[in-house]
Amino acid sequence: MVNVTIQTVEMKPNEIHFPEYLFQQFSLPIQPYKFLAIYKKDMNLLSLGPIIGLVTDFKHKGNDEPHFGSIHNFCEELHHGITDNGGFLYVFSYPNFSVQGFYFDAGIWKPAELPLPDVIYNRIHSRRLEFGKEYQLFRQTLAELCIPIFNDRFLSKWEVHEHLIHENHLHSYIPDTNIFTKDNLSSFAERYETIFIKPVHGSQGRNIFKLQRENNLFSLESSVTLPLEKKQTILSFEEIYRLLRPLLNNRIYIIQQGISLLTYQSRGMDYRVLCHKNHQNNWDVTSVVARISAENEFVSNIARGGEIMTPINALKENMSISNAKSIISQMKDLAIETALIIERKTPGITGELGIDIGLDQDGKPWIIEVNSKPSKNFEDGQMKIRPSAKAIIQFCTKLALDTTSEMEDS
Repeated sequence: MVNVTIQTVEMKPNEIHFPEYLFQQFSLPIQPYKFLAIYKKDMNLLSLGPIIGLVTDFKHKGNDEPHFGSIHNFCEELHHGITDNGGFLYVFSYPNFSVQGFYFDAGIWKPAELPLPDVIYNRIHSRRLEFGKEYQLFRQTLAELCIPIFNDRFLSKWEVHEHLIHENHLHSYIPDTNIFTKDNLSSFAERYETIFIKPVHGSQGRNIFKLQRENNLFSLESSVTLPLEKKQTILSFEEIYRLLRPLLNNRIYIIQQGISLLTYQSRGMDYRVLCHKNHQNNWDVTSVVARISAENEFVSNIARGGEIMTPINALKENMSISNAKSIISQMKDLAIETALIIERKTPGITGELGIDIGLDQDGKPWIIEVNSKPSKNFEDGQMKIRPSAKAIIQFCTKLALDTTSEMEDS
């Protein structure tokens, strides 16, 4: 907060000119800004913002421009959206919090000492970093400074399952799931012809195994290359278990019932439903896409060679357009209900979720996974700010304005 003397002059409406020293006091680069303004006449106080920080992990050497990994283009998209909406975005790595960040200017990301943000959007790529002591200290600092952070950590697959399975009205939409043990694997292998074995903390379709049974013959496929070959046929359960144990590398896995899902041209298919909190603090569906697996892959993740398609186009070879529209509406309703439950049962602020839904042969939806940091695929030549990016900007703005009002009132 800075005390200033106001001088009125003839200029355009809603325009303020700052002297250079004010930019320096606010740790802002000297450039034109479009900010949202809150003026409290009784306090003679003008608040401008929001300042939005995106925290992620990235490598930066010397004078080179930083690269933010899989979200690099998305950060630029957010910058343009926030600039149009009113506000200022910078990207930082949490060990350098309040010391240095990068802001977008003249087509490049420039380093600078920047102000504390009003709100932080977490896009750290690494679960390991979020488990670390440094990140916990960072979260403690944010709490002391009353700076909200949303989607502040990855969700584990088992945690999501436990949140959802206790909601009776969702039971029929959730595949049978348990923690990987030899006994549980044996039990699942007796009950189901297809089983998926997934790392509790996995993402992007990595390190997933598909076990299929035909009479007493088992076959094992992996989303990564097995020591001998991608698919192996084993004669006994004991051999399957002995093969799997070292591949799991002492990490915690879940076992999940395999569902016979609708396919697209004999390729695997599921649906990513993006849900975001809006400026009224309600959940909205911002996009639905069908994800089609690559040839000879059983996971549909884009990172594993999958492709996206509009859900209508993906479904119309299996059903009529009217039925497809009805099922898409059901998926949206199920995704919103799922988001409400995850938000209610997860500590912290949740503002964005990617919910993966599969449709079985009867068109019934199944909740496959829930992701707190859904991928931000960016198509070449894309110019418009996507609805999902606009939703994030809206939610960041709401959190920032709420926090500003609370601090001013206190």
